Amino acid sequence: MTSGDGKLDPGIGIRLSIMMFLQYAIWGAWLPILYPFLLGHRAYSLDQVGMILAAGAVGAIFGPFVAGQVADRHFSTEKFLGVSHIIGAVLVFLLATVESFGLFLGLSLLYGLVYAPTLALTNSLCFHHLTDRDRQFGPIRLWGTIGWIVAGIAIGHWLLLHHTPADAATEVVKAAQDAGRADAFRVSALLGAIMGIYCFTLPHTPPARDAGEANATLEAIKEVRRQPLVTLFLLAIPISVIHQFYFVHTSEFLSVLQREHEAAQSAAAWINRILGVGGGGLMTLGQMSEIGVLALIPFVAKKLSRKVLLAVGIIAYAARMALFAYAAESMPAVLLGVLLHGLCFGCFIFVAFMVVDEETTVDVRASAQNLFNLVIVGLGIIVGSWFATSIAGKWANRPLLDDAGAPVMTSDGVAVMQMDYTALFSIPMWMALACFVVLLVFYPGGRRVVRGS
Repeated sequence: MTSGDGKLDPGIGIRLSIMMFLQYAIWGAWLPILYPFLLGHRAYSLDQVGMILAAGAVGAIFGPFVAGQVADRHFSTEKFLGVSHIIGAVLVFLLATVESFGLFLGLSLLYGLVYAPTLALTNSLCFHHLTDRDRQFGPIRLWGTIGWIVAGIAIGHWLLLHHTPADAATEVVKAAQDAGRADAFRVSALLGAIMGIYCFTLPHTPPARDAGEANATLEAIKEVRRQPLVTLFLLAIPISVIHQFYFVHTSEFLSVLQREHEAAQSAAAWINRILGVGGGGLMTLGQMSEIGVLALIPFVAKKLSRKVLLAVGIIAYAARMALFAYAAESMPAVLLGVLLHGLCFGCFIFVAFMVVDEETTVDVRASAQNLFNLVIVGLGIIVGSWFATSIAGKWANRPLLDDAGAPVMTSDGVAVMQMDYTALFSIPMWMALACFVVLLVFYPGGRRVVRGS
């Protein structure tokens, strides 16, 4: 696996990079467009949308007790990943055509159970074959970001070329794009099938059958009760809620901005030519900045403490939401907010996974990674989806007023509603600032100590 001088074999690095590319392209194809697809084309209510978004995260709740135990104790990680992605490809393909809310909710739940654990297991598989986590994981993981970007831009251009009627009214264009977003699930299914087959060719990653503790998850729980992991896990819940605000509302926020603001409209033409339409393509600017951040992590991780890096990530979350809330009239400010995604993800979530790997022993790392996935992609998204839609979404969804200050009504006598994005995005901004204070007070400073090889 490694050369004589301890460097990673280039062939292994390429294989792991392809794995990361496919892993996140599968997700990036449909996640940014899910909210407008459900709310616009399927016409589900905010409560129903919140339930669907939360259902996909349930898999991360059960992932630590199933995937982590299997991969740490009984079944090689690459085979588990292969079977999971093939099943997931079938499930996500069905989501493209399902109209019934109950069936869509059920399939989303099943897909979450299959897909969510694979996020942490691809990390643990990488860590198993790396000789220097600080230097080697970043360049490999950034290929996941590239996969997300490629998938998002591809869907944006597909919508532009095949689902954007020329010279049509705004309402007609919006309806056509909302319907066309169903193709994103089909693209994800194709990528998932390719990933499933490819996983069987990955480097063998056997379970640690000879470990002393029979249940890897229980042992991992014991290890995360000490500092700094206990503070990190507690912070991860509100940070994940803030993260979910971004993915639930930003695609529609950007689409509305491009349609309704003159400054944004003037920039929309060249943005659409490069990134496609629908908001998802524009959101890939955040993943592009993520590449730069991940490329720098191997260098700054040697010089800065984990606490400093985590603090930078949390402040970036607060700054992004502040720009969306209070500078929406300025397209450059909004684009800066999108670009801050690189710091948000790279300095908090990416570094947090590194901390989990460093602070746990070798025989429970897959389970520990899955436990953290439980918080980031499980509890946080469940709470975040409910909070961003049923609570904050409803509260910020207010009647549209005419020039006289009276509510605009439809022909059926129903008030036309619009989202108050200042009110909406100010909520996660204040949450991020509170998390920053908690980090400063409770997270231990100094250099970290790696607990295993």
